[in-house]
Amino acid sequence: MIKIVVVGNGMVGYKFCEKFVARGLQGTHDLRVFGAEHYPAYDRVHLSEYFGEKGADDLLMAPSTWYGDKGISLHTGELITNIDREKKEITSHLGTVYAYDILVLATGSNPFVPPIPGVEKNGVFVYRTLEDLDGIMSYGQKIKEEGKFKAGVLGGGLLGLEAAKAVMDMGLSPVVVELANRLMPRQLDDAGAALLKETIEELGIKVLLGKMSTSIEGQEAISGLAFKDGELEDLDMLVISAGIRPRDELARKCGLEVGNRGGIVVDEFMQSSDPSIYVIGEAALYKEKIYGLVAPGYDMAEVALSHMVGEAKSMAETVDMSAKLKLIGVDVASFGEALAEGKEVRTISFQDKLKGTYKRINISQDGTKLLGGILVGEADDYNMLLQICKNGLAIPPNPEDLILGARGGESVAGSVMDLPDEAVICSCESVSKGQICEAVNNGSCQDLKGLTSATKATSGCGGCKPMVVDLLNESLKAMGKTVKPTICCHFPYSRRELYDIIKIKRIRTYNEALDTIGNGDGCEICKPALASIFASIYNETASAQDTIQDTNDRFLANIQRNGTYSVVPRIPGGEITPEKLIALGAVAQKYQLYTKITGGQRIDLFGARIDQLPLIWEELIEAGFESGHAYGKALRTVKSCVGSTWCRYGMDESVSFAIELENRYRGIRSPHKLKGGVSGCIRECAEARCKDFGVIATETGWNLYVAGNGGAKPKHALLLAEGIDKESCISYIDRYLMFYMKTAAPLTRTAAWLEKLEGGLSYLKEVVVDDKLGIAKELEAEMQLLVDTFSCEWKEVVNNPELRKRFTHFVNTDEADDNLNFIPMRDQKMPQRWSK
Repeated sequence: MIKIVVVGNGMVGYKFCEKFVARGLQGTHDLRVFGAEHYPAYDRVHLSEYFGEKGADDLLMAPSTWYGDKGISLHTGELITNIDREKKEITSHLGTVYAYDILVLATGSNPFVPPIPGVEKNGVFVYRTLEDLDGIMSYGQKIKEEGKFKAGVLGGGLLGLEAAKAVMDMGLSPVVVELANRLMPRQLDDAGAALLKETIEELGIKVLLGKMSTSIEGQEAISGLAFKDGELEDLDMLVISAGIRPRDELARKCGLEVGNRGGIVVDEFMQSSDPSIYVIGEAALYKEKIYGLVAPGYDMAEVALSHMVGEAKSMAETVDMSAKLKLIGVDVASFGEALAEGKEVRTISFQDKLKGTYKRINISQDGTKLLGGILVGEADDYNMLLQICKNGLAIPPNPEDLILGARGGESVAGSVMDLPDEAVICSCESVSKGQICEAVNNGSCQDLKGLTSATKATSGCGGCKPMVVDLLNESLKAMGKTVKPTICCHFPYSRRELYDIIKIKRIRTYNEALDTIGNGDGCEICKPALASIFASIYNETASAQDTIQDTNDRFLANIQRNGTYSVVPRIPGGEITPEKLIALGAVAQKYQLYTKITGGQRIDLFGARIDQLPLIWEELIEAGFESGHAYGKALRTVKSCVGSTWCRYGMDESVSFAIELENRYRGIRSPHKLKGGVSGCIRECAEARCKDFGVIATETGWNLYVAGNGGAKPKHALLLAEGIDKESCISYIDRYLMFYMKTAAPLTRTAAWLEKLEGGLSYLKEVVVDDKLGIAKELEAEMQLLVDTFSCEWKEVVNNPELRKRFTHFVNTDEADDNLNFIPMRDQKMPQRWSK
């Protein structure tokens, strides 16, 4: 048998083993794998999740038993120290010698540690292995107990920002230090990096750019980081994540060719200067570059194994380094020639600082090809843009439509089914569109779980999942099968079906639903979804289903990043009396709350402790206020202009109508938040045409617009009816909202719902205006029932001692949380971003 030895049991080394098994080579080849760590291969892509609820076993690529079951000899905790190329033998640190016919070096990389004086001090760590993370967590807990919270992260690239997220999840205050003048300098341009910096700073992460570190201060333990410009940053801990260096020490020792700056030189078949030795992953220097993403490493594993068994597969001339990531809760993506440095291209960019989004695409000079791009803050179109770029697909006459949408707001990127069969959908596993569709069309895969098991698509970083799901659904539809969007594995129904079943069977609790129509113990997907359905049907929230609600709904307030809450009383139509303004000011002053007027004509009060919420609500209720439901998937506001009462252009009294609509639909729970607007004329000062429902006064009556929204993907509302009276307008809104509430998927805005509604706006008009289904009266009656049963949730808590018990920091004492710190800014208190 041919003896193959793999040195390195990281993600790429494991992938080699997996591909070895998939080819059924166990009968002709003997495979032995060595890993220096005591754990078998684990998922470094999601390493930061180790700081959350996941343990080491949750991150394993496969348990230790998998290797033995597949006929592979796995040696963990055994470091290979020498290669004898003449004898074709390797030696481990235990002194054991092993023979090989083919050697695969998957040794990966080490963290780059800059030669800074003091780097050996206590409290200085690298961010690479599970052992590193254990040390970081242990030391972080120690300094927190000492009242210290400031943790530095040296490096503002991908790994550095991942480390900053991990530090923040530990309850520490991160400070990111980057030598370059922008974050993620290899992936983002100045504008994208600036927006990313601004966004993560708002989350409480301090960012220092253009800083060269000269020494780590402190005696035995770190106390600060000194810079070349003479400044000093006080720190209690430092995590170094400043890049990687390929582990090529074995190659150097045995005389393999290495690059001037490190890395083991390989050809297009991943062979080193010794034909018996292959190199894959971050240790390989291919085309004079090291590739730090997992997808190229997986490609290398496939190419190396193919070449060993006599196939002609080789690495591409240009390695795709496109990537989509969520860094500290922010979507960041780059694809193709993202920066296009030194090339003559047409660059089109769009930035919305208010929404925190930046999009850039690079177009060929002749305007026919998409060459690359950058997305920050919203990357929903990444997969399709990547496919257009990689496959040279045609782009629209106005290329800016690729990032802005067509003038009507619809996507112009086309359908995933338009892609060629050879288009690679899952880069991590090199799975093409043709392979995915074939797995569905031959009847072997009928759901995502089966498709992932058969093709490995989505099993890597998961970024391709939306596109894979679309391919699955479209392929099933083409076969004449019904695609059923079940909410999760515990309930084999769509939200629409669950809504009807719960209403007909009069199910009142989550446990009753599980016992009656579900299975298992439930999950974090179905719990809030059912809580929303119960609230939509029975109009209960404050006193019911509290154990399955998310934090905001449970405590009837929006939790902020420092653990305090915001209070938003309802101000219908934006109309408020001087007496109520004074009352709001008095409450804000008494509880030292940060105050801000929102975009929806309300006043937001920030910084309330959880134990203060009932006390604040009590005073606001006394002054005539009620809950504004800013925390719920419910109606937020109905914005209005001053209308014909004051404005010389006003065609009708918009304030009164806005107040009537807001008071009508207040508190009604739906699949997602709702916003409305009423403008007194076509000058549109209330911005009614970007709302879930909007009404505009004209000379002939009211025009009703529906299914618009702001957010990451803004959509203009569409005209549903024009020139109608107020009574008809209310009836149509009743029907439209109830139809949406009954049929939309969980967490789906009205714009996205209408896009996917078969028949679109024309069908919606037939249902709402023409009553094609004969359900108009039923929809109106159901809405009226919700209107008639409204009650203020804040008031329920204030008047119910049992509910008030929920609002405490600790279960065994009435003491407040003394870890909340604030600093003054613009004459108001602000959450303290970085502890002193």
